[in-house]
Amino acid sequence: MANKSFKYVIVGGGVSAGYAAREFAKQGVQPGELAIISKEGVAPYERPALSKAYLFPEGAARLPGFHTCVGSGGERLLPEWYTEKGINLILNTEIVKADLASKTLTSAAGETFTYKFLIIATGSTTLKLTDFGVEGASAKNILYLRDIDDADKLVEAIKAKKNGTAVVVGGGYIGLELSAVLKINNFDVKMVYPEPWCMPRLFTAGIAAFYEGYYEKKGVSIIKGTVASGFTSNDNGEVKEVKLKDGRVLEADIVVVGVGGRPLINLFKGQVEEEKGGIKTDASFKTSVPDVYAVGDVATFPMKLYGDIRRVEHVDHSRKSAEQAVKALFASQQGKEIEAYDYLPYFYSRSFDLSWQFYGDNVGETVIFGDHDPSSAKPKFGSYWIKEGKVVGAFLEGGAPEENQAIAKVAKLQPLASSLDALAKEGLEFASKI
Repeated sequence: MANKSFKYVIVGGGVSAGYAAREFAKQGVQPGELAIISKEGVAPYERPALSKAYLFPEGAARLPGFHTCVGSGGERLLPEWYTEKGINLILNTEIVKADLASKTLTSAAGETFTYKFLIIATGSTTLKLTDFGVEGASAKNILYLRDIDDADKLVEAIKAKKNGTAVVVGGGYIGLELSAVLKINNFDVKMVYPEPWCMPRLFTAGIAAFYEGYYEKKGVSIIKGTVASGFTSNDNGEVKEVKLKDGRVLEADIVVVGVGGRPLINLFKGQVEEEKGGIKTDASFKTSVPDVYAVGDVATFPMKLYGDIRRVEHVDHSRKSAEQAVKALFASQQGKEIEAYDYLPYFYSRSFDLSWQFYGDNVGETVIFGDHDPSSAKPKFGSYWIKEGKVVGAFLEGGAPEENQAIAKVAKLQPLASSLDALAKEGLEFASKI
């Protein structure tokens, strides 16, 4: 097959690719210079929609409604936008080999692509129970959620098993958001996870107690401290039961699994420096290989605010790191440098009538403030994390935009806290005074 050559190539067609493309256009990329190579069949879109509005029983989100860059309040980049800008959107094309020394990528179909500059934006893949050899885990209707094809399969299963029984395996982001949306679809929902409380990477026991109580109130059954150890199927090969390690057996028409992901970096193994499970980059997302950048989930980068290096899996970082890399790439061609990436960790979620935001670092001692009673009509509460006398992280459920901005400011500025008791009493007032 013929070789295609581009000045710039982005490998991966997720959120980062869309935001990078927009920045390329701002920087004056010329028609024909840039290609985005994606194994997906659609232009880049805002992935968070898939676990929320895409699955709603009424008024569901559909493309082209959530193509990037609407998630950050920007212009929606429809497929024709890429054509107008002279950006080659090469879809349904999986890269199976990358040779960074010769600047060549090879697709599953045998096509080769050469480039001058490469941005690695391959993102993450979901961990599957079949990866761990779980008995019966290949049954039909055991579903995962990472891309739009996965979401479409889930939509079809929800329709086919209307008002049925669903078991959600995992108590993190995906587990919480999908349990809520399945309940909204009138399923009998059970959520199973091994940890002592939900969202353990971020939530304290106090925060988690609110969400677990709220979900129970909404009719979601929560089963903690155990895992799915096997599945049985009916004569059609569809999942029928979930066997738990503690001996319990749960009926299930649908099983949705959200037990984490891993960054897709295998193509580049042994060719780039790695750290903390990702591709090591500098503050401009340059890798150890000249002219190669890595962004989003795959990048392990210097966290200026905390003086360490981290890998962050979140849409906010996917957007911002992509923009940073493109700015840096153009600056480097002009012999210039740009300011180092100064990222404030940010996470958020929406489910049922709830909406929370978190900024900063969840280390140190914690205080909780406000109304965190799951039975309240309009609960509103938050938490601060205090390390070495400074407030380094802030969480808020039910905050107004200006209140969310206030907690972000606290996390960024890291003000001194007089005492945990005083902070708990002041609550949001502390943030509003900063």
